[in-house]
Amino acid sequence: MSLSILIVNWNSKDLLRQCLLSIRASCAKLAPQVVVVDGGSFDGCGEMIANEFAEVEFVQSNENIGFGRSNNLGFGRVTGDKVLLLNPDTEIRAGAVERLIAELEQRPDAGLVSPRLLNSDFSPQSSVHMLPRPVRQAFDSEFLRRHLSPFGLFAPPFDYHPAETAEVEAVAGACMLLWSKAFRELGGFSPEYFMYAEDMDLCFKIRRAGLKVCYVPDAEIVHHGGASSSVQGNSFAAVMMREALTSYMLLNHGRGHARLFRMATASSAVLKMLLLAPGLFSQSLPRRQHRKAAIAESLSVLSWCFGRDSRVNAFRVRCSLGET
Repeated sequence: MSLSILIVNWNSKDLLRQCLLSIRASCAKLAPQVVVVDGGSFDGCGEMIANEFAEVEFVQSNENIGFGRSNNLGFGRVTGDKVLLLNPDTEIRAGAVERLIAELEQRPDAGLVSPRLLNSDFSPQSSVHMLPRPVRQAFDSEFLRRHLSPFGLFAPPFDYHPAETAEVEAVAGACMLLWSKAFRELGGFSPEYFMYAEDMDLCFKIRRAGLKVCYVPDAEIVHHGGASSSVQGNSFAAVMMREALTSYMLLNHGRGHARLFRMATASSAVLKMLLLAPGLFSQSLPRRQHRKAAIAESLSVLSWCFGRDSRVNAFRVRCSLGET
């Protein structure tokens, strides 16, 4: 059995270097094929790979075709029986990939396995999700996760750490291992998404095919998180996440779910601003600044709900013209 590791880069050259170094250090015995696709960022990662990682296969996309389509492009080079879909802002810890492989091979009903994600300081990061539903997605919070996840209404809390491998509805897409044949038969990532929600859609397709999504808590990967999209700003990322989730609702559940999601998101944004506003006058300066940023993000989300976010509208036009 052979392993391929597929990474899509977007303006993450320095993080990608650390990721590739961690692969070299932790996966030497596995001798994986490593394929890196640059999604049209031209950030110098091709030259860096040529100079420092001769074992890595590099694919340059001339256009920014999005995360999912870039993965599909790179998958054309994959030769391994198993493929590890990995973000460039990750670092593999010793033994993690071997542990994932063992779970995939010993579970014939497993379609996808995923590790526990850690922040840069090794604190737990949100790794396990529920498949998107309108109200659940709009009001997702750590408070509701802790109090309602036992009833199957929300995903487990961010520090969810079961004693052994557990079947879950969905996992974060920073690191996912699956059989190459399964990825091919599922059609890879759905091309309708540009960024965000591709991982949820893939988990949905895995489960629809009668296979399981499994979370392996004793395999750990450091995920520095969101570095590729941070240049756009938090409010833009928040809005684009909701734009992608609307596409997910449309594709998998129809227009009714998409409309309900937008309405629930508007209600959630208003409620959040009402809860944050009082603290603007009574808390310390750092806390007030944090609340101001959160309110500004909620305002951007609310503007998106009513179709008034000029950045998203411009983004849609660029996508339609192939200029992203």
